Amino acid sequence: EAARIESLRRRVLDHFAARGYRLVQPPLVEHLESLLTGTGRDLDLQTFKVVDPLSGRMLGVRADTTPQVARIDAHLLNEPGVTRLCYAGSVLRTTPAGPGYTREVVQIGAEVFGEPGIAGDREVVGLLLSSLAVAGLSRLHLDLGHVGVYRALAAGAGLAGAAEDLDLSAALRAKDASAVNDLTSRLPAAWRDALRALPGLYGPAREVLDEARARLPDTPAIANALAALAAIAGAAAGEVDALHVDLADLTGYHYQNGAIFSVFTSGQTRALGNGGRYDGIGKAFGRARPATGFTLDLRHLADVTGETAPAA
Repeated sequence: EAARIESLRRRVLDHFAARGYRLVQPPLVEHLESLLTGTGRDLDLQTFKVVDPLSGRMLGVRADTTPQVARIDAHLLNEPGVTRLCYAGSVLRTTPAGPGYTREVVQIGAEVFGEPGIAGDREVVGLLLSSLAVAGLSRLHLDLGHVGVYRALAAGAGLAGAAEDLDLSAALRAKDASAVNDLTSRLPAAWRDALRALPGLYGPAREVLDEARARLPDTPAIANALAALAAIAGAAAGEVDALHVDLADLTGYHYQNGAIFSVFTSGQTRALGNGGRYDGIGKAFGRARPATGFTLDLRHLADVTGETAPAA
């Protein structure tokens, strides 16, 4: 298993390097105020915390590498234009993502900073798909979503930032239609009906996007989100066997703010890779930057590929 993971790590990092992504190696343990600055409550709950015996300050073991890479871009590099970075290393989480998951994830990923347009999203989705092909996987299924659709509806309905927002976003993630109906019962009809439509807006990309344009309010934010999904879908269509859109997918809702995506392979219910747009993450470090990227779990990838280590 160790040999398979290492072989995949080398191949994928070489693929990143060939595409112009530079390798960074953030520390595994940092002072808590540095590690969690600007990341939100979700990552705080996933972070193991210990007391530094030398200083008495709190330390944290990283639960995700992306915020550290964003800090490197915003604070240490501080470069003009577009910056492409990649990384590989373990992260540790207080709770596993689901049954059968490990709390120690061997994470590998790539991030693009400074590209605000759809070109950045198309680039990282394309890199994710090509990286899985380099790993030996085919028959890929791509799921797309966009948290901006729900954000626009919640803002229009006056829910943004309210307690009901948390409950409603959780119900949508679970596709609990009855809970969504209860939580939206007092909203104005246009916003109520649009929010209730989200759990059913899942399926083949073209059909779902057409239905969404017909059923959701024609606001600039929603129109832009649907156009972004159409552009990403158009770029990826020839690279995957199946392409779906799920407008109730709010994975990373408190962290991401644009297009999100997951990739699966035939016969697997667990995603091989996940990613999305998280603009502004560098703001806490004095430089808010457009950003998008993805991560893979090398241990899971090695299990799926079942490849053998090359002979010595």
